[in-house]
Amino acid sequence: MNGINVDINHLKKGEVNLGTSIMAVNFKDGVILGADSRTTTGSYIANRVTDKLTQIHDTIYCCRSGSAADTQAVADMVKYYLQIYSAQLPPGEKPTTNIAANVFQEICYNNKDNLTAGIICAGYDEKNGGSVYSIPLGGSIHQQEYAIAGSGSTFIYGWCNENYKPNMEQEQCIEFIKTALAEAIKWDGSSGGVIRMVILTKKGVERLIFYPDEYGVLTRKDDL
Repeated sequence: MNGINVDINHLKKGEVNLGTSIMAVNFKDGVILGADSRTTTGSYIANRVTDKLTQIHDTIYCCRSGSAADTQAVADMVKYYLQIYSAQLPPGEKPTTNIAANVFQEICYNNKDNLTAGIICAGYDEKNGGSVYSIPLGGSIHQQEYAIAGSGSTFIYGWCNENYKPNMEQEQCIEFIKTALAEAIKWDGSSGGVIRMVILTKKGVERLIFYPDEYGVLTRKDDL
């Protein structure tokens, strides 16, 4: 892959699983991505503080669920393609979130029989503002106002549908994501640890982290 040492066909399946609860939400000034931090190997917690929010370009990030090896490989490939693409753009112009999401979709679809990768690609660009795209297993692509995925998402579909509001202020959106992920962590055994968030606006990138005693779900010793 010209600089990326990845052989998708030989990635081992099912050994390290992100389990996970991930989401991305449009708000008034941009987009916010959030994720828990637990990585599991079967029933064993391999990592309590994984960073599942991966930077693809300046203000384009992705959330990763599924096989840790697969999703890391795909994210590295998309990042590499965008670096090449951005080098060919006029000075000052940057790739859009739409382009990044479609590269994700192309790779995931063309390798759908070999990958266990669910991706949420979200970002901010001058042309479109905040954008959220979901690329689930199978490699389809869906633009949405907000997207949730991972094993913990099954517990919060109804809550998110009831409480999501278009054009939220930044603090409202942070609270929405924090509450949703806290509930997912509470009920899903494969989700846990800290809640990480990344805020993407025209101002750039801001990272946030919330510990278990801050988001109000402290029910298991392994969350400490």
